[in-house]
Amino acid sequence: MTIVYKLASQLNRQDEEPNIELAHKLINENNITGIDEVIENLSNKDSKIQHDCIKVVYEIGQVKPELISKYVLIFIELLKNRDNRLVWGGFTALSTIAIVSSASIMDHLETLFSTINKGSVITVDKGILTLAKLASVNKQYNERIFPFLLNHLETCRSKEIPQHSESTLLAVSNENKEDFLNVLKKRAQYLTVSQLKRVKKIFKALEN
Repeated sequence: MTIVYKLASQLNRQDEEPNIELAHKLINENNITGIDEVIENLSNKDSKIQHDCIKVVYEIGQVKPELISKYVLIFIELLKNRDNRLVWGGFTALSTIAIVSSASIMDHLETLFSTINKGSVITVDKGILTLAKLASVNKQYNERIFPFLLNHLETCRSKEIPQHSESTLLAVSNENKEDFLNVLKKRAQYLTVSQLKRVKKIFKALEN
């Protein structure tokens, strides 16, 4: 039986649990053929099937990224899709394989930048996380990406600062720590009490 019939939408389910269960089943069975079928159905004519499949994909990536790492180009193409669910889903998938597939993703860095600049809230969330993970791989990648991350923290909405600074922390090194802290200190005055509490944890972490 094709895996499509195990997707949430095909079971008339409104929740994601069938998709999560399918992802774990494919992982546990090391079912490469099944994963290939999930990837193929990212271009299904039924958007519900597409949405289910991208959920399965990044659930797999969160547990065993190497099982989806070869599909980098497909995820990059999703960033150009008109369907916002597929855009942020593609970025979520990329965030799970950013370390294991860093070189391949770096070849499309400008696409990542432009998608973040025009993306929805969740697209930006997953995009910043992806960039931070890439920037953590080596100094060369960091030098290309960290200025973008800093500029984002300087200009993003105040309510985004805690989450995005937590993501960016992955890419902070001795060389760029002061620049990072300076940006956060400038933005701190605009944060609510709860937002500032999260940022202060970052200050504390970098003091150690």
